[in-house]
Amino acid sequence: MNTIYLDNSATTPLSDAARRALQEVADIYGNPSSLHREGLAAEAVLTRARKQVASALGVSNPAPGQLIFTACGTEANNTAILGTAYAKARRDANRIVTTDSEHPSVEQVMKRLEQDGFEVIRIPTRGGVLDREAAMAALNEKTLLVSMMLVNNETGARYELEPIFAEAKRRNPTVITHCDAVQGFLKCRFTARSLGADLISISGHKIHAPKGVGALYVDPALIRSKRIVPYLIGGGQESGLRSGTENMLGIAAFGAAAEDGAAQLERHLSHMSALRDYTIACLREKGFVLNLPQGPCAPHIVNFQLPAIKSETMLHFLSAQGICVSSGSACSSHAKQTSPSLSAFGLTAAQADTSLRISLSPYNTAEEIDTFIETLSRGAGTLVRMRRH
Repeated sequence: MNTIYLDNSATTPLSDAARRALQEVADIYGNPSSLHREGLAAEAVLTRARKQVASALGVSNPAPGQLIFTACGTEANNTAILGTAYAKARRDANRIVTTDSEHPSVEQVMKRLEQDGFEVIRIPTRGGVLDREAAMAALNEKTLLVSMMLVNNETGARYELEPIFAEAKRRNPTVITHCDAVQGFLKCRFTARSLGADLISISGHKIHAPKGVGALYVDPALIRSKRIVPYLIGGGQESGLRSGTENMLGIAAFGAAAEDGAAQLERHLSHMSALRDYTIACLREKGFVLNLPQGPCAPHIVNFQLPAIKSETMLHFLSAQGICVSSGSACSSHAKQTSPSLSAFGLTAAQADTSLRISLSPYNTAEEIDTFIETLSRGAGTLVRMRRH
């Protein structure tokens, strides 16, 4: 049975470029912090990968500490938020502005900071649209940090952060802006400069690199002003911002995948956008209710509702037919509660419980979508009949 993989927001298969990079550096075993020949060879690999990933963010020659490698997007988010929250005295500013539909690696950190006395304001995102008026009202001289995701991992909503970040800086030049761009990196057109974020979190396994590697873009001004402190401390790797021996295999593959993805960005975006439109048209034709953002959206995510069938039931039916989809974020799929993102979007608990997400890659085809739609329709008919009996 051939597998049709439509869960690329959870993770992606390795690209050819990433696979080649893994093979090429497999025998470069030195520690990049060592000064001997093997260490210098590893350092050269690390430097190259750093430039490749930074270039995909629009930074041609990253300064020391401007792009630090982490173990994942979660660590990048934790480093960005905790590293800035605890770098500045709370008596000066202790307000953090975020959204009500953030990934758990941001929302759970916010809950911890609230326990520590920080004020966290969550901006509504109903219908997949960031409430700009509420965001502007939340910005004041007490605002320490604005942390917002670029693309929602469950609905595909692309939040318009640029004016929020710009206004935050205008009102308070010392405010720090952070963007969780894990779902938007190489899925949307943006650069570090155009986004206007001081900190940007990205992840390798969302762009066809291996799991176990992520990165955090850091504006050099934050380092110079010491407004970010390390989250992991120890040997002082990654310019002192992330201690721990670097994952050289993962980093090399991450660099190659980022370079390849950036080079093919326009072609990939065009392909995924067309495939998303085709998927939406097919779902509409079959009568499925779509959970589409009312504003801008990423080209790779489609969320929709099933007819009185729990999403988990349909997920297992499709999986038995070799089709992989998701009932929500892979990072929260084991939680026995309504998806916070879908609730923030405006769905009832019952609607969220019957919603499925498919997420595309540049390597999916229209033929795979045809098979998915046919199997989904057949499954819906079968499961509804079983439910009635």
